[in-house]
Amino acid sequence: MAEEIDLVAEYQQYLARFHEAFGELDFGEFVKNKGRLIKKLTYDDFEASYREYYAMAKTYFDASDRGDTINDLVVKILREHASVLVLASPI
Repeated sequence: MAEEIDLVAEYQQYLARFHEAFGELDFGEFVKNKGRLIKKLTYDDFEASYREYYAMAKTYFDASDRGDTINDLVVKILREHASVLVLASPI
């Protein structure tokens, strides 16, 4: 059975991380994070980005647990998504 994600709670945590890192900004306003230009996400934008990040991170960690070879491009994409979500890079 797929793990249930509480997206509302994840979004609240994202907003707290964003505020702590960049202060109070309007939704859609851009800032630089880890060398990347990111914007403060609305809930709808966050949900889409988080679901994509979560699916890719799960695939990455499942492959890593199996001992599969990981493509450098996958690592780069995961880091980019982590930056957008103001997460510490998982790798």
